[in-house]
Amino acid sequence: MDTMLAGRLHVDSGTFGVEEVPVPVPGPGEVLIEVKAAGVCLSDVHLIDGTLKPFLPVGEVTLGHEVAGVIHTLGPGLLGDWAPGARVALQAGQSCGQCANCRRRRTPCLSGRTRGVDYDGGWARYALAREDTLAPIPDHLPFDQAAIIPDAVSTPYAAVVVTGDVRPAQAVGVWGAGGLGAHGIRLARLAGAAPVIAVDPLPGARERALAFGADLALDPAEPGFAEAVLRATAGGGLDVAFDFAGVPAVREQAATVLGRGGVLVLAGLTPHPLTVTEGTRFSWNRNQIRGHYGSAPEHVEQLIRLASAGRLDLAPSISDHIPLADAAEAVERLEKKVGDPIRLILVP
Repeated sequence: MDTMLAGRLHVDSGTFGVEEVPVPVPGPGEVLIEVKAAGVCLSDVHLIDGTLKPFLPVGEVTLGHEVAGVIHTLGPGLLGDWAPGARVALQAGQSCGQCANCRRRRTPCLSGRTRGVDYDGGWARYALAREDTLAPIPDHLPFDQAAIIPDAVSTPYAAVVVTGDVRPAQAVGVWGAGGLGAHGIRLARLAGAAPVIAVDPLPGARERALAFGADLALDPAEPGFAEAVLRATAGGGLDVAFDFAGVPAVREQAATVLGRGGVLVLAGLTPHPLTVTEGTRFSWNRNQIRGHYGSAPEHVEQLIRLASAGRLDLAPSISDHIPLADAAEAVERLEKKVGDPIRLILVP
């Protein structure tokens, strides 16, 4: 039996390691992907440390939901015109095919599954993919940039253009300038937001936020924080605030600088309770809180077109390339913010 290296998480024990496992065989409607690049996300770190759990009961799983590569082997019963060697990015998840919406061919799926969380992902030499999760990529788009489009780019993109419904000239605040927030800044600017205010406690992250297109970068701990936001927004406060950090204190602070009718979008994940300290002010302002998770398949396809057309340069987002065998090192580097990476890329 052919084997390969894979980054495996044993969910019950919380142990992670790169192991030899059998090369999977594609079933009906599936293809086998030869992985060329796979992103390391903070969600992977949280899966390993146990603060994030798979939605489905899985004992162990190959991590990795940001994946790009080439089709290696075709399974039976494919509906599309796929061929070995075709370059593809993989959607970060797939529909269940069984819920009421799936049966009626409606979106969204009510029980969607996430790659590398609820089923095996792409921290491996080869990965299975259902054909409806394949997104073709052009020859001139590098694999590492294509790999991070699902999630690292598509999640903030969907948060900005759908959940946040950002419009030109709206004032936007982005808390957290890491893997998601850095792209959120670029995408808010692309959507026409003005000003775009980045908020991060790390000086290096604030510098990066400015390089990525923020008009202003603030330390959340500075005494005049609220006054600085009001000055930048001509006294109106924020139209949309994005929490890409998943930190309770971020959410409370963001709520205090929303303008009339302003919206707080929760894109960062946390198991901690959500509180709004100034509840009366929040209600008087007609503010809203909107949860956000992931993106839709069309968002990945749109971003591939934007990146391919030169509208979105993702090269600055690639912080380093690391061999798959050293996946544990990559996780540690991201967890400890060594070098303050945006995205580390595993290369099988």
